[in-house]
Amino acid sequence: MNKLFIVGLGPGLSDSITIGTLTKLEEADKLFLRTEKHPIVSYLKEKEIIFDTFDKMYEKNTVFEKVYEDIAREIINAVKKYRNVVYAVPGHPYVGEKSVEYILNFCKDCADISIEIVPAVSSVDAIIADLKIDPIYGLKIIDALSLDTQKLDKRCHNIILQIYDRLVASEIKLKLAEIYGDNYEVTLIKNAGMKKRKIIKTMPIYSIDRISWIDYLTSLYIPPIEGLFQEKYDIYDLLEIMKILRSEKGCPWDKEQTHKSLEKYLIEESYEVIDAIEKESDDKIAEELGDVLLQVVFHSQIAAERGTFNFDEVVDGICKKMIGRHPHVFGKEEIKTSKAVLEKWDELKKEEKDLNSYTEVLKDVPRYMPALMRSYKVQEKAAKVGFDWDRVEDAFSKIYEELEELKEVYKGKNKEKVIEEIGDLIFAVVNVARFLEVDPEDATHKTVEKFIKRFSYIENSAMKNGQKLEDMTLSDMDKLWNEAKMNNFDKKNEK
Repeated sequence: MNKLFIVGLGPGLSDSITIGTLTKLEEADKLFLRTEKHPIVSYLKEKEIIFDTFDKMYEKNTVFEKVYEDIAREIINAVKKYRNVVYAVPGHPYVGEKSVEYILNFCKDCADISIEIVPAVSSVDAIIADLKIDPIYGLKIIDALSLDTQKLDKRCHNIILQIYDRLVASEIKLKLAEIYGDNYEVTLIKNAGMKKRKIIKTMPIYSIDRISWIDYLTSLYIPPIEGLFQEKYDIYDLLEIMKILRSEKGCPWDKEQTHKSLEKYLIEESYEVIDAIEKESDDKIAEELGDVLLQVVFHSQIAAERGTFNFDEVVDGICKKMIGRHPHVFGKEEIKTSKAVLEKWDELKKEEKDLNSYTEVLKDVPRYMPALMRSYKVQEKAAKVGFDWDRVEDAFSKIYEELEELKEVYKGKNKEKVIEEIGDLIFAVVNVARFLEVDPEDATHKTVEKFIKRFSYIENSAMKNGQKLEDMTLSDMDKLWNEAKMNNFDKKNEK
């Protein structure tokens, strides 16, 4: 059986290379270094150790992932030719070595190849020693080229390895700024563990790509955030802020709130999001979404104090629901149209909520949803089982029928009957809107806006003529109303 030894060369000094590693290097039938760009190489040359490197692969391909994959394949091919192959990498074989990861994956099913990993002092060990970091308080190690998939943790020490050049540093800077802000102080360290050659420099995030000496032996240390006063916040900060506000030393008003007392705020904030969307204000949308998120966190904290659920369970629940409701994305089911997606969604929703009759489906539409919206949804669900008019003209006829019934009772003393007939009339109008694929809630909002704009025309016109609205007759105001209507005043002043 052919053998492959993967050894680590340590951070750079000759006294940090282990005796075991040195022995493997000297006894190899074939020795490969991932790169010659490592301080220990001069020491190997002094000892007349013969080796090959893969530096030419870096010159041929600028995509590092592809380089590491190609190196792994070359190593495996070499093992098939030689009985004792040694592959040497900087630092420790298990720390930031993608090529080693590829080799181990490729050789999972190779019964004819024996692999042994020889440990070494890693660059992380050297950085910890040079910067005097105690990893017991949490340490996250991230490859510089993997920041899109590996997430930084603001609440512990972070070390970003293998910052090859200023271009990589620039990309890191942009990602860090999104999390920490531009001015948070970080530390660049080059040649960690090498007493005379190491460089350590602390600076704000915005300046890390301005350093000229950055190369493959450069790493970045990011200390944990301390305290709540920061340039950038995340969801965990919001959870902590809410916990503080609800604590004994928190805010009197926040401590008094309950699920019930907060109902109106959740509704109000949701409508403010809609208002911001209608105004096409991205800044306002972001602000109002934050207010809605605050309500979610607020309710979650109240529930956590009662021991019923917490924010993590809210997130867990919605993630499971979204995965479960999208079997065509996260499963093997094939659904190709939006209509089919919605049908499947309703089917899964009915199963999850154990709705065993169509009446239960109608009752499941929330009671406190806006009435026009609730009417639309109930009609829509009833229509799915065939309880619907065939033509929109039939729906129009129902409006006239309900209007006549209202006329018959509106002068009477039975207030409940009047309420009932007005409700029937509105419900019939919603039915026509549904047939015409018009959102009645949206249509009504537009009418209210139109009314306000035309009314403003009346008031402004009256002021120009030196009149007060309260002194004008309905006929005078109606004339100005028709002027606004004729001149499309509301259309001209939409923005």
